[in-house]
Amino acid sequence: MSWMITFYRGVDEDLLSIPPKIQARMIRLLELMETHGPNLGPPHTKSLGNGLFELRVKAQEGIARGVFCYLNGERICVLSVFVKKTQKVPQNEIKIARKRQAEVKTL
Repeated sequence: MSWMITFYRGVDEDLLSIPPKIQARMIRLLELMETHGPNLGPPHTKSLGNGLFELRVKAQEGIARGVFCYLNGERICVLSVFVKKTQKVPQNEIKIARKRQAEVKTL
């Protein structure tokens, strides 16, 4: 089984702008998702509800999150990537991801 991962406009650039060690771990987890599917389980993935999921990455340089959703078939769309600075995922990031999710689901 092979999953296809796409990025919402500009999110791939956001991924390339985060610190190198965090970036490397996130890319590795995305590669695992391509091979094994998006449900990597704790501590790597977690549901945010209503079809949104977070990819959880931790490295020496800090913590980052990727927010993604499923599309038709075996497709995943990464809607947002950011370095996490607070205990909880910022509500602003969830709002952005939900808006983007609605947009990509209609395509």
